[in-house]
Amino acid sequence: MKPFEHTITTDRAFDDAVEAVEQAAISHGFGVLHTHDVAGTLAAKGFAREPLKIVEVCNARYASEVLEKDIRIALMLPCPITVYVQDNRTYVSTMLPSVLATMYPEAGIQEQAKAVQEAVLRIVEAAR
Repeated sequence: MKPFEHTITTDRAFDDAVEAVEQAAISHGFGVLHTHDVAGTLAAKGFAREPLKIVEVCNARYASEVLEKDIRIALMLPCPITVYVQDNRTYVSTMLPSVLATMYPEAGIQEQAKAVQEAVLRIVEAAR
């Protein structure tokens, strides 16, 4: 089975890793649509867990192109990048956009998926 995600560990503190992802997204032509504090939301409901945030990033040009090809791809947008702590280590993880091309082969989004994947991997690596 082909890998569907890319995860790295970082020596950065959790909040520093989140900030690095947000800044790298902007520097690579992506907007940060929202950063969800999943751990904070769960804690407010009585479910404590280690830190976890999901940074939603989007490149408007690529999003528009793939939505024109198949509106169902909206189910997978925007691109999520997670930053979390597990066993006292900070991780940064993302789904590989090339997976979308295999999920919707008739859409013909391989070119866009490849370009977005290259950028998203650079964003993740910037948080290392």
